[in-house]
Amino acid sequence: MKVPAKTPLRTELTELPLDQVRTLLAVVDEGTFDAAAAALHVTPSAVSQRVKALEQRTGRVLLVRTKPVRPTESGTVIVRFARQLARLERDARTELGMNDAGDTTRVSIAVNADSLATWFLTALTRVPDESRLCFELRREDESRTATLLREGLVMAAVTSSPDPVAGCSVRSLGRMRYLAAASPEFAERHLGGPLGDALARAPVMTFDRSDDLQDAFVRALRRGRTGASPLRHHIPTSEGFLAAVTAGLGWGMIPEVQAEPLLKTGRLVQLAPRRPVDVPVYWQQWKLDSPALAAVTEAVTATAAQALRA
Repeated sequence: MKVPAKTPLRTELTELPLDQVRTLLAVVDEGTFDAAAAALHVTPSAVSQRVKALEQRTGRVLLVRTKPVRPTESGTVIVRFARQLARLERDARTELGMNDAGDTTRVSIAVNADSLATWFLTALTRVPDESRLCFELRREDESRTATLLREGLVMAAVTSSPDPVAGCSVRSLGRMRYLAAASPEFAERHLGGPLGDALARAPVMTFDRSDDLQDAFVRALRRGRTGASPLRHHIPTSEGFLAAVTAGLGWGMIPEVQAEPLLKTGRLVQLAPRRPVDVPVYWQQWKLDSPALAAVTEAVTATAAQALRA
């Protein structure tokens, strides 16, 4: 009796054809099927057919057909895979000497504003020149940088989350210390009486609408009661935030390294010297054997060990 040959159907269904994967990435990056077709030098019909074939193969809808298009949750997984694949291909070409002498490698990183303003740029200066890296930084709150990793938009991130994003490794960088501070004139004008109650009424600085650091500090002082005052100013840069507090526009939580020189000169006063706030930060990156990522990680972790609290 002749034994039938094993069918390749199961293998074929589980493979992800690279041309289809790259096409999906092009559609997401370019925003429309027509723009992706121009970037790939194929017809819009070919782009549409490749995306449909990939959706049929995976059994999932991968794109929301809006303008611009958006990846679904399943599409985000494929897009992240496509970016990682491109990273590995570039690294392999570099190791094989197939790149031109002037070629550079782009590394995309999400980093919070306070790290960017205090210690992170020093880390990037420590990456060896021979690595020939170009950095593309995405500034985002440390509680949301992991989202950019999850969507495949960056290769690494400074984040407040110790839980690794799928396909990423995580390591502790240390703790950023924040001090509650205000100008002396502001403190005299607004902060008489019990500090917690005064801060619940006084104008407060926040980075943006999702910044909870000041509210958490006041809630801790008031044992869980209401947070900071509803009279608040949003300034989404670390330098602008510091300047606004120093000018007396409101009080705020200032990174220790920024606050100390101004405390010494008397331009700021610390509101609760015995109650600093430490925010743990972590480094998450794609799990890739990439020389470019390895060089950045080594520089970031070494600099953080000197700049942050253990």
